[in-house]
Amino acid sequence: MAQSEQEILEGLAEIVNEETGVDAKDVQPEKSFTEDLDIDSLSMMTIVVNAEEKFGVRIPDDDVKNLSTVGDAVKYIQNAQG
Repeated sequence: MAQSEQEILEGLAEIVNEETGVDAKDVQPEKSFTEDLDIDSLSMMTIVVNAEEKFGVRIPDDDVKNLSTVGDAVKYIQNAQG
C-alpha cells in the first residue's frame, strides 16, 4: 500500500536523523540534502539504502543525483510505491 507524503516525509526524516544526527523536525520538503542539511555523498547513499528497505522501493544510483531536496525524494518514493 502506498504511503502518504506525510508518512514518507516522517520516515525519511527518521532515517536522516539516525544517519546524520540532523533533527527530524528540520527535515522538510523544501530543504536541500547537501546545502541545507549538510549531508555528504556517503551519508546520502546510506540514507538511500535505508529508504529503499523502509519503503520497499528501488532508487537507482542514476536517479539519486536528481534528488536534491527532501521533497524530491518524497515524491520519488511515493511514485515508486504506486
